[in-house]
Amino acid sequence: MKTLAGFAAVLLLFTSAVGSRGAAAQPSGSVVELESPLATSRALQGLLRLPGRTGTSPAVVLLHSCNGNWRRLDERWGRVVASWGYVTLTVDSSASSNCRNAAIELAQDAYRALDFLVQHPAVDPARVAALGFSQGGWLALSSVERGSLEQIATNKFRAAIAFYPPCRQFKDNMTVPTLILVGELDDWSTARECRNLVEGRDDYGISREQRGDFPIKLVVLPGAYHSFDSPNLTTPANFLGHHLEFNQAATDQSVAALREFLTMTMGDEEKAK
Repeated sequence: MKTLAGFAAVLLLFTSAVGSRGAAAQPSGSVVELESPLATSRALQGLLRLPGRTGTSPAVVLLHSCNGNWRRLDERWGRVVASWGYVTLTVDSSASSNCRNAAIELAQDAYRALDFLVQHPAVDPARVAALGFSQGGWLALSSVERGSLEQIATNKFRAAIAFYPPCRQFKDNMTVPTLILVGELDDWSTARECRNLVEGRDDYGISREQRGDFPIKLVVLPGAYHSFDSPNLTTPANFLGHHLEFNQAATDQSVAALREFLTMTMGDEEKAK
């Protein structure tokens, strides 16, 4: 994208989203502070949605892409997932986001959100999933990859889902059921690198040791590019040298795959009334 106006539009709109059509209900949301007092020097907040039913529910932590727009992510994905009967918490990690370098300081954000949710009376603490997009997908996978971050965590995620994450950065296996969705034509988070991760190979083709960890399910979406679920990219755009484009068919397929995966890993789904 050549024009300044067009570049600014991508900066504003580059986020992971899906239309809210098909949602049976529209649970209301509220902004919450995740820690008091702060666990770190960086404050963290999120937008919490509660399904319209009594008792405890499974929950999903939503982690946005590198440019922020956490409220837009909540309006698109958070609203839809909550309408399926889940508590959702869309985390605002934008204060430290960086589209050129993965922000290492964000590594604890998924667990900070998890620690908040397990104390909420509407949440079943044993059924919380991490759902991330692009850099947020990296964060979701990092949170459940076997290693020091997952091992030292007091609370654990039940499952993880990553939309077009940078798959080449992972060197170990996943500790929970994991779903990765990536576009066939994605030139930023490539399907080839995600296949290597799923098949247990590193960047050099060397197989990782298998220790009975959970397999990763990979969905490669035909004809889709990075940010395929962003309806504001119906006109293709270029961002940091990468092609971004909305794809309705891929979006629809990803909605179905996500809903099925959550139902299988988090227990029977109960729709919000």
